[in-house]
Amino acid sequence: MLPLLGTAIGSACVYFMKGTLNYAVQRALNGFAAGVMTAASVWSLIIPAIDRCESLGGLAFLPAVFGFWCGILFLLGVDRLMPHISVRLRGGDGIVNKLQGTGMLVFAVALHNLPEGMAVGAAYSAILSGDDNVSLSAAFALSLGIAIQNFPEGAIISMPLKAHGMSRSRAFGCGFLSGVVEPLGAIITILLSVLVVPLLPIFLSFAAGAMIYVVVQELIPQLYDSDGKTYGIMFFASGFSVMMALDVALG
Repeated sequence: MLPLLGTAIGSACVYFMKGTLNYAVQRALNGFAAGVMTAASVWSLIIPAIDRCESLGGLAFLPAVFGFWCGILFLLGVDRLMPHISVRLRGGDGIVNKLQGTGMLVFAVALHNLPEGMAVGAAYSAILSGDDNVSLSAAFALSLGIAIQNFPEGAIISMPLKAHGMSRSRAFGCGFLSGVVEPLGAIITILLSVLVVPLLPIFLSFAAGAMIYVVVQELIPQLYDSDGKTYGIMFFASGFSVMMALDVALG
């Protein structure tokens, strides 16, 4: 539910903000979330996936590589089939200009959010299956990192809709609905992986590939700007360090 909460809080910006989310705040949040998600992909998803296949010896990496590429190609296909969703909050490149119809908007963002819910579900599936390589604190930190990333994403859905004449409640509802798919994706992943435990390494690495795609495609490009400021990169390093410390120290 944490990722959904992040989307809901971001969507609620329509009730207490007149303009857009401050770009510096957005860049800091995205930088921190990108660091957390990158570290979580390695320590909480890929490494446990490889460890679960240690019986394969020198080929233990193969299921993780396969799942990782499935996650990358899945989101690549989503971006090719659906209009690309930019989470930038300034300029004239908003999602309202790229998508036609509110229903299409919500569907596109929801489909893009599905792998993030699957990532959380995969981490908790590993815990439920008794995998000692994934700790509860690491799974919680992963959920929190995605929630932070979802905050500006919720705002970029609801605030432009309000600016184009939609009521605050409807704009908030559209943003909220786009995040509902994340707990649903987590639940489906948990059910599937628990029923088919041998496929858990592929589920874990698929989630890692999907999250790395989101980080590289959506978040990292926003850490750079013509003003030359580097605090976005510093927040990335901070998020990576926090997630690494939580996973290693508390795991």
